[in-house]
Amino acid sequence: MNTAPRPPSSKPQWYSFGYSLAFMFKKKRLFFWSALLFLATIALTTAGYQLSTDYVDSIVGSFLVDPPATDTILGWIKHKGWVVGTWFFLIITRIVSFYLAFLIAYCLTSPGYVFLSTAAEKLHAGEKFDSDDNLSIKYILLDIFEGFKIALFGILITIVALIVNFVPGLGQGAVFILYTFYSALMFVDYPSSRRHWSLGRKIGWIRQNSGAAFRLGILPAVVSMIPLLNVFLMSLLFPVMTIHSTLNFTSIQQHNKSIQPR
Repeated sequence: MNTAPRPPSSKPQWYSFGYSLAFMFKKKRLFFWSALLFLATIALTTAGYQLSTDYVDSIVGSFLVDPPATDTILGWIKHKGWVVGTWFFLIITRIVSFYLAFLIAYCLTSPGYVFLSTAAEKLHAGEKFDSDDNLSIKYILLDIFEGFKIALFGILITIVALIVNFVPGLGQGAVFILYTFYSALMFVDYPSSRRHWSLGRKIGWIRQNSGAAFRLGILPAVVSMIPLLNVFLMSLLFPVMTIHSTLNFTSIQQHNKSIQPR
């Protein structure tokens, strides 16, 4: 009988979204915490979205509700320009308002999602869990600060996306890829924050594991582009995506550690 140790697999184990969803429902603690975070995220995002859109609409004043007269040819041309400009203004401001509101909610709920990520990793790993005793006010504030940095990075991504979107043909595809990898960064932030990684190291992980990052980010990137329902769907998706990303992030880290030369 061959008792030689089996060589490590060439690829880390990948946990499917369905596996992560079932794991969340199977563990009552995870499900309860996920429900609380869902309610908190949707409440904060909705409030922030409403406040930001009301503020922007108040700045433009009567422009949106006072169209030019159409009794002359010049007036008709101005009216058509007003219609196009109004729709363009509403689409851009609503998209930007959504991401700003969501990023604010992301910052404020970061400690809760880090806790959810840690709980998922601990329950899944069992005795193999590499625990730390760094839960304190200091590290809660650090989690919020890291979330704030990623939110600022997200604002930069949004500005770049708005510019790139005007490039004919390739612009929309480039924007989708940007949001896919940024979405992955948002979720990788939670398990990596427990390890106190810097933002640069998190971005480096995304770059080194681009295939896995794309798989983690593509679903939330698609959901974020659904009009009207994106706030609700993203808030609903966030807890399970946190668990899903945590399981696969941990799997990749453990695999990388196992193949390192000793």
